[in-house]
Amino acid sequence: MTDYERVARVIRYLDAHQLEQPGLDELAATAGLSAGHFHRLFSRWAGVTPKDFLQCLTLENARERLRSGQSVFDAALDAGLSSAGRLHDLCVTLEAATPGELKAGGAGWEIGAGFAETPFGLCCVGEGPRGVCFLEFVENRDPGSLLAAWPNAAVRWDDSVAEAITAKMFQPGSRGELRAWVRGTPFQVRVWRALMRIPCGVLVSYGQLAEAVGHPGAARAVGSAVGANSLAYLIPCHRVIRETGVSGHYRWGAARKRVMLGWEGGIPDRE
Repeated sequence: MTDYERVARVIRYLDAHQLEQPGLDELAATAGLSAGHFHRLFSRWAGVTPKDFLQCLTLENARERLRSGQSVFDAALDAGLSSAGRLHDLCVTLEAATPGELKAGGAGWEIGAGFAETPFGLCCVGEGPRGVCFLEFVENRDPGSLLAAWPNAAVRWDDSVAEAITAKMFQPGSRGELRAWVRGTPFQVRVWRALMRIPCGVLVSYGQLAEAVGHPGAARAVGSAVGANSLAYLIPCHRVIRETGVSGHYRWGAARKRVMLGWEGGIPDRE
């Protein structure tokens, strides 16, 4: 079992047993580790101790602040549900496909693709002439999703391509500079650009994101655009939460989203 799987298992356990306020020994047993080993592992991932994480999962603090008239974002900050990012700065240049490129489906392109282990599990990465064009978390080394996304491209499989890209994304202390290339409607691209302005460790609601793109009241449409993101983590759709303060769904798994937010320093409430 990887460190990611252990932390994800504990977070799922906390979701189910929060009201019972499980102690360190119980959580360590869930992870299959000694109490001391688990405490160090969890603190390294989340930036807080298991006890502090559990306290952050409690709804009451944030709810009281919301009742007093604070916005969801301000309430989250004041309640300690997000903090300064713990990872390196990641500079991403985002380019959008032209209608002709959309229709071509990668014809004439060579895409370097491969699989790499990340702090959040195995991922499949593809990089074309204009940048990273595919990135998703997978459960096994199945290339089907990438091939379906780029049916007319020539794919050259080389795990070193994926490993180089993910090293820039996840290596602490480095500054990664990447180009990303996306296919989407103008509205979707506008939402994705707004997502990339959310700092590491900060949470925003769908409503706030809708305001940021100039469409207040269009939270549902913004949510659809967020869900259509095909570049996991690189476009940080995991930093968007519901108006109520809970983390909500995630294309690559709700538990994975919560692990990401814990690692970055933003801990949303339980479902």
